[in-house]
Amino acid sequence: MTAREMIDTLSGTLLCDERILSVPERDLLANLLQRTRTPGSTLENAVTQAITRRVGEIIAERALGVLGESLSQQLLLQQSASFRVPVIKAGSPPTTPGPVPGTPRPPGSTPPPISFGSTPTTPLPAPGTPRPPGSTPPPISLATTTSQPKTGGVAVLEAAAYQPAECVVLDEFLTPTELNTLSEYALAREMQFAISEVLSPGVTGSAVDYEQRRSRVLMDLGGHERMIVDRVLACLPRVFQKWGRDPFPISRVETQFTASNHGDFFCCHSDNGAEAVAAREITFVYFFHREPKPFRGGELRIYDSRRENNHYVPTANYRTIVPEQNQLVLFASGLSHEITPVDCPSRHFADSRFTVNGWIHR
Repeated sequence: MTAREMIDTLSGTLLCDERILSVPERDLLANLLQRTRTPGSTLENAVTQAITRRVGEIIAERALGVLGESLSQQLLLQQSASFRVPVIKAGSPPTTPGPVPGTPRPPGSTPPPISFGSTPTTPLPAPGTPRPPGSTPPPISLATTTSQPKTGGVAVLEAAAYQPAECVVLDEFLTPTELNTLSEYALAREMQFAISEVLSPGVTGSAVDYEQRRSRVLMDLGGHERMIVDRVLACLPRVFQKWGRDPFPISRVETQFTASNHGDFFCCHSDNGAEAVAAREITFVYFFHREPKPFRGGELRIYDSRRENNHYVPTANYRTIVPEQNQLVLFASGLSHEITPVDCPSRHFADSRFTVNGWIHR
């Protein structure tokens, strides 16, 4: 390619970027240049040359700004990918969060569906309302994310009075090879999965509570831990940009496997309600399972949450994430959320709803 061809290609690329020159500006400039030309002339008269120089100066200035922004984002991505934050290693006690005050929802209970712009007509269930562990809520028709009435604005992770159920969903998070080796690792360690425990505000230590949660966990991800953490950290600049918030210093990242089989669930809770996990800022959930999917249910429901007595409690509005293969979901750890009951007819461990759960600490 000649130097002239390279310049023409670059010019065409810059003109196609509306951050540098918008469509109305392009039309205006083209019209001005056309008016300064006479039939058969070239771009040599004084007016045309002045316009040409000025256009070049404007585009060069804007292009430098866009290039600088792009370079800054790439530097942040590289820094996040290389930043080695501490992660929870094998043998660490489970730190799965428990219920917080003000969330008296029975195991996996489901609020009534709310249409856009409507007001709920049925109150949330009262404390102690029983529900069979294997019961399954009505199926959601959308393939990935469905939501009840959405609120405007961006999610603010600080202690705001109200947090909308905002999340970021990343598809095809791992390569096919990485996904296969991760699945094989989890399936080969069935006997090492332990019964899930929960943490409750004001209570020291964790405990098994079948009324609050049913599933099995494995704290040791082996070599997959660093791979997933690095991949998540590399995505954080885009996540922060979408949420409209500044990055924060990361002290550590927790990770664990969770296997949910027939009748398993997790009642409504937040991930940083207990003192031991108050530093959690961002929760991420990575879904993987056999194909075709051998279970139904197990949906992640994230609620619009309001702050009461220093804790977030759910409202009637929620966003539903249906587990999809090789998908990662990130949301604010303070948001109330639940896992609906899993329906796994075979009850085989290999047919479970598998996730890698993680928490990024400030």
